[in-house]
Amino acid sequence: MALDPADWLLSQEERGNPRTTLDDAHPDDTAWSTGNQVRPLVHGATYFAELAEKIAATGPGDLVYFTDWRGDADERLTGEAGSEVETLLSAADRRGVDVRGLVWRSHWDALSFSGAENRTLGERLQANGAEVLLDMRVRTGGSHHQKLLVIRYAARPADDVAYVGGIDLCHSRRDDAGHAGDPQPQRMAAVYGPTPAWHDAQAAISGPGVHDVETVFRERWLDPTPLSRHPLQRLRDRLSGDDTSPDPLPAQAPPPPPVPGGTHVLQLLRTYPDLRHGRDHPFARGGERSVARGYSKALARTDELVYVEDQYLWSQEVAQAFADALRRSPRLHVVAVLPQRPDQSSPLSRVPQDLGRQAAVRLMEEAGGDRVSFYGLENHAGTPVYVHAKICVMDDCWATIGSDNFNRRSWTHDSELSAVVVDTEGGDHSAYARRLRLTLAAEHLDRAVDDAPVEQVMADCVSAEGMATAFATSAARLQAWHDGGEAGPRPPGRLVPLHVPRVGRLTRAWAWPLYRAVHDPDGRPRALRRSGGF
Repeated sequence: MALDPADWLLSQEERGNPRTTLDDAHPDDTAWSTGNQVRPLVHGATYFAELAEKIAATGPGDLVYFTDWRGDADERLTGEAGSEVETLLSAADRRGVDVRGLVWRSHWDALSFSGAENRTLGERLQANGAEVLLDMRVRTGGSHHQKLLVIRYAARPADDVAYVGGIDLCHSRRDDAGHAGDPQPQRMAAVYGPTPAWHDAQAAISGPGVHDVETVFRERWLDPTPLSRHPLQRLRDRLSGDDTSPDPLPAQAPPPPPVPGGTHVLQLLRTYPDLRHGRDHPFARGGERSVARGYSKALARTDELVYVEDQYLWSQEVAQAFADALRRSPRLHVVAVLPQRPDQSSPLSRVPQDLGRQAAVRLMEEAGGDRVSFYGLENHAGTPVYVHAKICVMDDCWATIGSDNFNRRSWTHDSELSAVVVDTEGGDHSAYARRLRLTLAAEHLDRAVDDAPVEQVMADCVSAEGMATAFATSAARLQAWHDGGEAGPRPPGRLVPLHVPRVGRLTRAWAWPLYRAVHDPDGRPRALRRSGGF
C-alpha cells in the first residue's frame, strides 16, 4: 500500500502562514508538489562539482538565484583554478544569465562569524554585474541560515534544478567521503585540525518543486522591509555606495514539467521569526514555524526509528518532542550522529553549547533509555569529523535535508529551509528515505556499496533494531581499539560513542542564561512562547 503524503506532510492550514504565496500553485489544501525527483548529494565535493557543471551550462535568459549564510568568493567548487564562486557566477552574468543573491550580512569576524567574507562576495559579484545583496532582516542576534540555489533554463525547463540543504558556497565545505577536509579551510577549534573534516548534504530537486524553491527566494527578494535597520550599517552602505534596493524580478516561469517516473512528493518547510512584532516580512507576518510543525507531525506518527544527523541537538523544547515520542511508542529507537565537539573552543561558545547538549541528551535518555544512542564521527586518521548535515529520516517514510538544526533557534528564530520527501514508490515505506538512511549508514560503518543495491549491502540495518545494533557494535569496537592503545589494525567504521561533557552547577549558573539568550534564542510571538506551541 502506497504512502499517503497527507498522513505525513503539513496541509496549507497546518503550515500556519496564510500570507505566503508558496502554496498558491498547489491544489486544494495541499502544501506540496508531486512528480519530482530528489537526489541526495552527500558531501560538499559532490554538490560543488555538479553545481559548477550546471552553472557552466547556463546562457542568455537563464537565471541563477541563491541565498547563503556564508559565502567565500575564492572557494573553488572543483578545486581547479577558474572554478571559484566569484568566477563562475560572474562569467554566467556576462553570458546574459540573471544572477541574484541574498547573503546574510553577518556579525564580525572577531566573533567567529563572516561579515568580511560575505561583504567581499557581494561587492565582487556586484562589481562584475550580478546583483548580490547583504540581507540583515533578522531578529537581534539572528541570521539568515537558508542555503538554496535555483537554476532555471529558459529554453529547456525540464533541466531546471534547485538545491536545498546545509552547504554554503564557502570554505571548508568541499570535503568528500574520505574526510581529509577542504584544502580551503575555515578556522575551527584545534581538535578538528588545520583542514577540518566536514560531513554535509544537499538535496538536488528536479520537477515542479523547483518552482517552489524559487518562490522562497522571490518572497525574500520582494520583501519591502529595508535590508538593514541599523543606522550605522545604513550609513556605511550609503558612504560605500552599496546597493540596498533590490531590482525588480522578471515574471516567474510556470513550474517545470513533472519528471517522467518521478515519485517524490516534495514539501518545503521554513522558519521565519516574529520580526518586529509582526510588522515586517509581509509573506510571513508573525513568522512561520513549519519546520517545527512538520517535524512534530512526523514524530507523532513515527513508531520504530528516527535517524538524525545534526550539527546542534540541544534544545529542551526539541528534546521534549523526542521524549514524548519515545514514551508514546515503546518500540521507537532514536539514533543520532552529532559533532564530537563544538566548532569553536572559546568558553563563551563551547560551555553553553555543551550545557544545552547535556540537558537535551538527559531528557531523551530518561524517556527512552537504551533505545536512544548518540555517536560522533572520525576519519581514518582518528581526527573528529564535524557533522554539519541536517538530515532526519523517520520510519523510512519521511526524510528531510535542510538548513535547520534540532534547536529552538532553528525552529523559531533564524530563517531556515528544509526539503522533505515522501516517496510513493516504496509501498509501506519511502524508497528515497530508506536509501538515504542506508547510504549514510554504509559510509559510517565503512561498507562499500559500489554497484550493489544498498539494501542488499545493508540488509542487517533495514530494521530499527538492526540499525541500532550495528551502530552500537561498530562504535564500541572502535572505542575499544582506541582505549587499548590502538594495537593492531584499526577496525572498520567511523562511529565513536558521543562524549557529553558534564557541566557543573557553578558553571551552569552563568552558562545557562547565555545558552538560552544567545545560542538558542526564541523567535516566537509572546502568546506562543507562553503556550509552548509552534
